[in-house]
Amino acid sequence: MSVERGLDRAALPEPAVPAPTPAPTSVPLPRRAPDGVITALACLGQFMVVLDVSIVNVALPSIRDALGFSTADLPWVVNAYTLTFAGFMLLGGRAADLYGRKRVFVAGVALFTVASVLGGAAPSAGVLVAARALQGLGAAILAPCTLTILTTTFPEGARRARAIAAWTMVGAVGGAAGAILGGLLTDYLGWRWILLVNLPVGVAVVAGSLLWLADLPGLGGRSLDVPGAVTVSAGLTAVAYGIVQAGKDGWSPVGSWLPIVVGVLLLALFVVVEQRLATVPLLPLRLLRSALRSGANVVMFLLGAGFFGLLYFVSLYLQNVRGYSPVEAGLVFVPHAVATVVGARTAARLLAAGRRPPVLISAGLLISAAGFGWQAALRTDTLVALGVIGPGALVFLGIGVALTPIAVTAMAGVQPQDAGVASGLANAARQVGGSFGLVVLTSLAAAHTSSRPDGSGPHPSGAALTSGYDLAFITSAAILVGCVLITLLLPWPPRPKPKPAAVPEG
Repeated sequence: MSVERGLDRAALPEPAVPAPTPAPTSVPLPRRAPDGVITALACLGQFMVVLDVSIVNVALPSIRDALGFSTADLPWVVNAYTLTFAGFMLLGGRAADLYGRKRVFVAGVALFTVASVLGGAAPSAGVLVAARALQGLGAAILAPCTLTILTTTFPEGARRARAIAAWTMVGAVGGAAGAILGGLLTDYLGWRWILLVNLPVGVAVVAGSLLWLADLPGLGGRSLDVPGAVTVSAGLTAVAYGIVQAGKDGWSPVGSWLPIVVGVLLLALFVVVEQRLATVPLLPLRLLRSALRSGANVVMFLLGAGFFGLLYFVSLYLQNVRGYSPVEAGLVFVPHAVATVVGARTAARLLAAGRRPPVLISAGLLISAAGFGWQAALRTDTLVALGVIGPGALVFLGIGVALTPIAVTAMAGVQPQDAGVASGLANAARQVGGSFGLVVLTSLAAAHTSSRPDGSGPHPSGAALTSGYDLAFITSAAILVGCVLITLLLPWPPRPKPKPAAVPEG
């Protein structure tokens, strides 16, 4: 049995709701290019945005020294990108539904590319953080389009399954590839090139999209839910800022609790806007009526929260504790990328063989949790092959196994008019989870490090830093185990009964 047929079988529709005229599950577009070209353009867009989540990790020490970041403020080089990326992704998905996937995709890639150039030329820490936030906005516009282009271009069947499998694998590999490429560029060309490298890629994607992608007119005649996007983005940013300040200065009433409370109130306002005020809600409530799809997005959120910190903490460990150069630190992640590909391909083969998504999701998450538990045994003199490469590859192997069935489930049963916002919801769940996970884990690690006698000064010891990283790793393991429990509690449809064999007459 082929991988494509297996992935099709893994798409689990929600229980049918009677309707006078059932909507089709796809809208085939007139193709102007071979399948491979369309898939490559969508996958390149996805690769760019995932790559830029992790590519800065190995360059953080160089960025800190060049622009004068403090230790507590340094995570904002990552968080400024991931928070605007996640906060505006629902808006980007809905914009694609309303105004057409091609034009929104091209606009997102163009904005992402311009922001990358501004960040690469940044003269100060504040300009870099602002450019990263603008880059995240561009990513939020283009990212939902990547999956939507595939699901609305290719009808149900082998072609769509093949395209989605490639998209999933590219997204999974992007994190490890970012660490590798970031190390090479930082060591040989300087940290600014981790952003400037997006210029030729972005130009190529824009040109290829204008030439090859067929356009599908959007729904039109409706306005975007800008108030919803502003309230949810501001709310998430305020809460994250409060948590970062708590890790830096403690839980003070003004520095940490005030922004957290303001953020929670803004998120509550977002719910009111969506329910009562928005003509076209940023998050249509009908997408949440499927308990299975909603649960898959919760698992995606927690997976991001537990997973995203690995590259960040390991990069800092290798450079701050072990004295690795950026390129040496980046090359350590080569086995991680290979493990991701192996995991994703294994998941595809098992789906083709009839294995159910909850089994694959649970197995993959448990493998990753075991890797994090192993990673938490890290010490200042641990052999890198055993203490970093081995457990890290295990984490990435499990993520590769789990990610495809989670993504398939999160998009199951979505109608074409909601394809963009549903894709945005799945991507936003992972990115919001990753951003908040990084904020919480860095705060926990910093607080634990500073609580030690050798970690309270401006220059904490390697042992104090490593102990903080270990706490972050064991916390990630616990989060992924929680994901397994949620997965097992979701209302999965029963396994289809095999058709009885035909009995020959006579």
